[in-house]
Amino acid sequence: MCRIANPLEPASNFDTTQKQTVEMRSPDGSADIYQLLAGLCVACRHGFEMENALELAAKTYVDVNIHDAANAARLNELDCLPDSCVASADCLEKLRGAFEKKGVFSAHMIDGIIAQLRSFNDRTLRHDIEHDPKRTSQLVNEYFQCG
Repeated sequence: MCRIANPLEPASNFDTTQKQTVEMRSPDGSADIYQLLAGLCVACRHGFEMENALELAAKTYVDVNIHDAANAARLNELDCLPDSCVASADCLEKLRGAFEKKGVFSAHMIDGIIAQLRSFNDRTLRHDIEHDPKRTSQLVNEYFQCG
């Protein structure tokens, strides 16, 4: 592709079949792109600096269909993502040192994000509406704008 965009570049043919990739599944169109990319960079740096990174990667690597009942044990070994804004705030509070390290995010910014997440007061929302399709639909119509 480089040669297509820059015709004076010499041709090259690299085997990239063994390259690792990164996939972002959680952000949507409502994400602050600057905070998102800065956070991803912090996460990468944090992973590179971890002393037990290879052990953690091996522990969390998934090579089976975790939605198949036959792999329920593997699914149960994995940590779950936060299920509410309040739970996300709790996680951010625990990990804030990694985000504040080297001044990427200020303590004031992290405090603001935590306060905003907690203001949704949604810790039990999933449980509260699980049998209420009308309320679920109302919340989707009110908040789901980026799908």
